[in-house]
Amino acid sequence: MAKQTEEQKRLSENYSKKKDWLHWGPYLSERQWGTVREDYSANGDAWEYFTHDQSRSRTYRWGEDGIAGISDRYCNICFAIALWNGNDGILKERLFGLSGPRGNHGEDVKELYYYLDNTPTHSYMKHLYKYPQSEFPYLPLVDENKKRGKDEHEFEILDTVVFDNDNYFDVFTEYAKGNEEDILIKISVINRSKKTAPVYILPTLWIRNFWSFMDMEKKPSITKKKGRGNTGVFVSHPYVGDYNFYFDKASKLLFTENETNMERIYKSPNDHPFKKDIFHDAVLKNNYSLATKKNEGTKFSPLYKVNLKSGETHIVKLRLTKDSLANPFDDGFDAIFQKRQTESEAFFENLCSAKDGQLKSIQKQALAGLLWTKQYYNYDVETWLQGDPKEPTPPKERLTGRNSNWKTLRNHDIISMPDKWEYPWFAAWDSAFHCVTWALVDLNFAKQQLLLFTKEWYMAPNGQIPAYEWSFSDVNPPVQAWAALQIYKIEKRTGSEGDVAFLKRIFNKLALNFTWWVNRLDSSENNVFEGGFLGLDNIGVFDRSHGVPGNGTLEQVDGTSWMALYCLNMLEISLEIAMIDETYEDMATKYFGHFVFIAEAMNKRDLQYIGTWDDEESFFYDKLVFPNGSYIPIKVRSIVGLLSLAALLTIKKETLQKLPGFSKSMHWFREHRRSRLKYPVIQEFADGDDVLLSLVPRDRMAVLMRAFLDEGEFLSPYGIRSLSKVHETPYNINIDGVNYSINYEPAESTTRLFGGNSNWRGPIWMPINYLFLQAIKVFYEYSGDKVKLEFPTGSKNLMDLKSIGVEISKRLIKIFEKDADGNRPVNKLHAEKYRDEHFKDLVLFYEYFHGDNGRGVGASHQTGWTALVANLIEEIGS
Repeated sequence: MAKQTEEQKRLSENYSKKKDWLHWGPYLSERQWGTVREDYSANGDAWEYFTHDQSRSRTYRWGEDGIAGISDRYCNICFAIALWNGNDGILKERLFGLSGPRGNHGEDVKELYYYLDNTPTHSYMKHLYKYPQSEFPYLPLVDENKKRGKDEHEFEILDTVVFDNDNYFDVFTEYAKGNEEDILIKISVINRSKKTAPVYILPTLWIRNFWSFMDMEKKPSITKKKGRGNTGVFVSHPYVGDYNFYFDKASKLLFTENETNMERIYKSPNDHPFKKDIFHDAVLKNNYSLATKKNEGTKFSPLYKVNLKSGETHIVKLRLTKDSLANPFDDGFDAIFQKRQTESEAFFENLCSAKDGQLKSIQKQALAGLLWTKQYYNYDVETWLQGDPKEPTPPKERLTGRNSNWKTLRNHDIISMPDKWEYPWFAAWDSAFHCVTWALVDLNFAKQQLLLFTKEWYMAPNGQIPAYEWSFSDVNPPVQAWAALQIYKIEKRTGSEGDVAFLKRIFNKLALNFTWWVNRLDSSENNVFEGGFLGLDNIGVFDRSHGVPGNGTLEQVDGTSWMALYCLNMLEISLEIAMIDETYEDMATKYFGHFVFIAEAMNKRDLQYIGTWDDEESFFYDKLVFPNGSYIPIKVRSIVGLLSLAALLTIKKETLQKLPGFSKSMHWFREHRRSRLKYPVIQEFADGDDVLLSLVPRDRMAVLMRAFLDEGEFLSPYGIRSLSKVHETPYNINIDGVNYSINYEPAESTTRLFGGNSNWRGPIWMPINYLFLQAIKVFYEYSGDKVKLEFPTGSKNLMDLKSIGVEISKRLIKIFEKDADGNRPVNKLHAEKYRDEHFKDLVLFYEYFHGDNGRGVGASHQTGWTALVANLIEEIGS
């Protein structure tokens, strides 16, 4: 066994409760404005109710935001960087981007920043922000995107002139923990321009405002420390205790209160002038009389103004600690930083099996991004609906509006976010995929995170798991059981026996959720499921959640496939538990039986019922069923029809031998039920052998795999597309006199279904690709070299399934790799800039990728499920 690294020792100390290494972390959001939590409007227009323009002057209720920031786990005390280049109209305190309605493809952050390093206990973290030296192009970004249609690219900050001639600063923010309550901070600002340029650095410490909304026993404070000149303040907080904040000698100390500027926001008088935004006026107008008038407040910053020559670096050192230190920046400060950085390198070296240096760098940045996008998330729906004691009562319309039926939901946790700017709120199925990558770096967090969504303050009393804050009642694919198994297997690969107690906990809660699915989404009780949204946004010809044409019911292949997969996952979990607890053997039989009925319904074709398989075109299609019983197949060739391939399970012969009750049920099926099925779901069944369960019969599986591996359909040079390329010729269908259509769109969506920033009509999505690859692995483990397919289809190049899985993985990884000319496909739109010396090693992990050329599309920091590339690198490297 490899020697335990220092970071792994810290993880052990944390989870054994010897030391609370996770008390502090990168838990500060990157965007709190424009969220549902902060929306107290009558009409639910969150983007307009709390705007970016208001954010510098208006107090948040449910969290805080900043650049490269940290906080304690409940966001009581926050720290982040603020900057001014001498030209902007406001301080750069938070990242700018377009709201959903303003962006031509939905919400979109318009900044350049990168997560470079992070460890599971956040003992060392490194962040890079690139700050222009000229006026930040707020208006050009807004105006140009407003002009552009949905058939045009988003207008990004690299499309403006502000980074021309390298006229920008690289701002590196690093954190190192001396101990669990000693946070060392280093801000390094480098002038990349050929000219000398001024920069104002405001490392800002502030306290989240509770006192404006409810009573506190004592208001927190930040107070200048006596006898230290301009080098230290004292923080007192009734919830988290006292801290010392030390910093390099500053030219000025700025104090104010983290409170709303009522005059600017609401045109009403302020009770005092010390409001959240006074640092803006102080710096921009060079008038510090008000900001330096007090020596205490709830928002504070030391001020550093420097003129940097070309290539020059200025470093500011700071330290937030429980300890009282006479010399906080002695030789020990740099020694701790060096030690933690070395320990981080050792941790990732020990973790990563890839030998290639470029693959290691990609994997490390993917994992660093995942670690950075942890966020404190607070949302008590009942309080949000009713309002706070010291605030006006919210509009009555809210009591029947968004999320009003989720009064039991109370979020007060650290959660892995999809993207801390574009999606700074959890999405249930995103988080399940995140946990699979989390299992590589922090197994305990992965398990806790997955279990969190089944807690009684998350899961609804009826068993529904909340989807995401814009609509908790939307339906996301039920992938939690699948993720639990992936985590369990990853842990077993480390040599562990496997955490069966974890499986029990998640299984018991998911049994409630499974029942909710069955009762809610199989309205015809025929084991073919409707589902609705299912996370795939605009993949259909119409919005699958609302306004289904002809008052019909849409029987969805993906809804049914997800449920079949859910059945198999619950079956596999119950079998695993039953190996040590025989009481779960009956549950295995229950889920096996349910899977059989789903598979039968989906494949069936007789006088009583016709399933979703189309004999003419050899594909699974959604089916629109009208009230009179007639139906129309919706012949869209998409991953909706391919998801059936993911529902696979091999039951080992050793398992059948150890579980005679379950084995007896399988034999009963063979004798009494199998003969009635035209398309058997048990592919092969012989005493003493393994058994393969599959939603798709083998003959249909072979047909679907030909389409799956066809470069003219789903197989891209960069992975599996979400829509077949045959739809470059649009598919049209007329229903009740209305024409509906869909065409292959490899990148940005041209329809506003679900906001238009999410597109499943052609691009490559990492989580679905990963799901397919795991299914291919299951089939290979069962069939071995006996099954070989053409790769690609039509090439006459026969390969076994394991080799095919490796080749698809390599195509996905290639999205982030440099080619011989130094270009990464992900950066295709700005390839020249990313060949630059100070850009070439930086990688962004986008939400999804162009179906033909691999460039990044959608949210630019979607490190959540796109971090699965780290798993792919690990799997092909090991």
